[in-house]
Amino acid sequence: MSPGSAAFVYGAGRELERTIRTHLFVICPNNSGSTFLQQVLATCRATWNLPREGQKMLGYVGSAPAADFKLMWAATRASRDRLTDPGAHDWPRNRRAWYFQAYARDPRASVFVAKTPWYLLLVDELARHFVNARFVFTVRDPYAVCEGICRYMRGSLPPLELAESSARHVVACLEGQRRNVEARRADAVFFTYETMCAEPGETARRIAALVPELDDLDLRQRLPVKGRYDEMLTNMNARQIARLEPRQIAAFSRVFRERQDVLDYFGYGLLPE
Repeated sequence: MSPGSAAFVYGAGRELERTIRTHLFVICPNNSGSTFLQQVLATCRATWNLPREGQKMLGYVGSAPAADFKLMWAATRASRDRLTDPGAHDWPRNRRAWYFQAYARDPRASVFVAKTPWYLLLVDELARHFVNARFVFTVRDPYAVCEGICRYMRGSLPPLELAESSARHVVACLEGQRRNVEARRADAVFFTYETMCAEPGETARRIAALVPELDDLDLRQRLPVKGRYDEMLTNMNARQIARLEPRQIAAFSRVFRERQDVLDYFGYGLLPE
């Protein structure tokens, strides 16, 4: 069922400033399962949802990743600084634009949900500008994330340069996520992609404990993801890592070894070369 279905209601013309009492942000690096999680949340009767990532909505005012490096927005300090410029975003205007274009199953829904991977860098901003902000933080095996990025961006850079840039992006994301997890223990839930796949029932319970209105959240659903596949929640790490060439693994590991502390923090190790 798509947002265009008659089964949904829309924010246009509704007073969502009064209706919405909680803002839930799905915060995780790209290629880490957030699209599936966002689509599952959209099946809950208590949620207002966006059909696309926040920065892609009509009327959005703020920075956004460069189009040719949209999957490696954290790879350089310059990119991170540009995205986190505190004067770049007009959050009240963005909120109005999002509310206008949001959809829900029930007009009485009171939880607004948004997912934009690079908002991993803007968690403090979101907490400051949105009432009762709550966060779902996740991470995924860095080798699997890099494989997805390199496969999607194949040909955009020389292979080894692409591998090293993707690894630096992932390390910066993990560093940022560690800060987020440690700073927001009272208003967030954290789990890994691997845990979500292995324990969907417990993961849903933990999200509902953070936002009690989500008492019908069910991660055991078959949903279309990114228009490319339609299946139950499945851990894709093994099949993605199996696609990697030895030289890619070596390039990733050279970068990961420099910051093995941040991999260790989330329980990830280096692959044998």
